[in-house]
Amino acid sequence: MQKPGDPERIIWEGYPSWEQFTWLYFFSLWTGLRGLFLARLGFPGWEMWLVGAGLLLGLVVILRYWAKYLLTSKRVILRNGYSGKDMASVGFEMFKSVEVMQGPVARMLGIGTLVVHCEDSGRSLRFRGIKDPEVIETKLRALLPPSSPVLTHQPA
Repeated sequence: MQKPGDPERIIWEGYPSWEQFTWLYFFSLWTGLRGLFLARLGFPGWEMWLVGAGLLLGLVVILRYWAKYLLTSKRVILRNGYSGKDMASVGFEMFKSVEVMQGPVARMLGIGTLVVHCEDSGRSLRFRGIKDPEVIETKLRALLPPSSPVLTHQPA
């Protein structure tokens, strides 16, 4: 159990999973195949379709590292992966509820969104596209104080 004077430790950190960007892989494949098809038919400008496919794949890398998620011994943090600045942070004392959201495709890919709802003004912090979100939810619940409303209240 964390004592009030203890230093903050990082328990888990991660980025959105590569699977989060499956839709961009699809568009990149579609664009690349279109470029190859146009090249095969001898149409000019096919090179730009292949460049576009490469740019879409580059966009995946940029988007993946845009957000970094951290679970510490005192709070959850959404940090900009490039600047290192905190974009949002919620201390355990502000938690109202914690849930995992997964659609059928996300469940199949093994990813999901961990949502932390705050007591103040209905605000929430979302860790989108994380791998094995149930494992992170379990780690988070294990860190909460025994009197936390999150442990006694499950969202509907």
